Amino acid sequence: MSALIEEDEIDNEVDLVWLEDIGGLDYVRQSLDRLPNRQSKPPYHRDGRMVGYALLGPEAKPSRSSGTFRRRVFWLLPHDRDSEPEGLYATGAPTEAVDPRTLAAGRKGRKTERSEGAPPSAPARELGDTLPL
Repeated sequence: MSALIEEDEIDNEVDLVWLEDIGGLDYVRQSLDRLPNRQSKPPYHRDGRMVGYALLGPEAKPSRSSGTFRRRVFWLLPHDRDSEPEGLYATGAPTEAVDPRTLAAGRKGRKTERSEGAPPSAPARELGDTLPL
């Protein structure tokens, strides 16, 4: 699993598939997994749940050594903020977490005030961005 994802590692993404509504999620964890294909729903072997995954285009090449494709998978653990709002990540977020609203195919996403659990700044409030406090 790679906590820091580089843009060139996700160049061949053509779409992101979300398995649940991400509108209410402050963050999702993202990782690059080695998967046997470009398109279908990947198996999930972590605690918690998979909330989405990337689809690769036909130009994506498999690894010469393993024959697998590196694809992003988005997931949450049982102790993440969506399940335990007052828990470990009431403020702050895991290293591999990003605000799902900043993600797109071929774009790695980033942390925001929302993903960090902080109150919105004055500029964010002016834009109408409100966070659950």
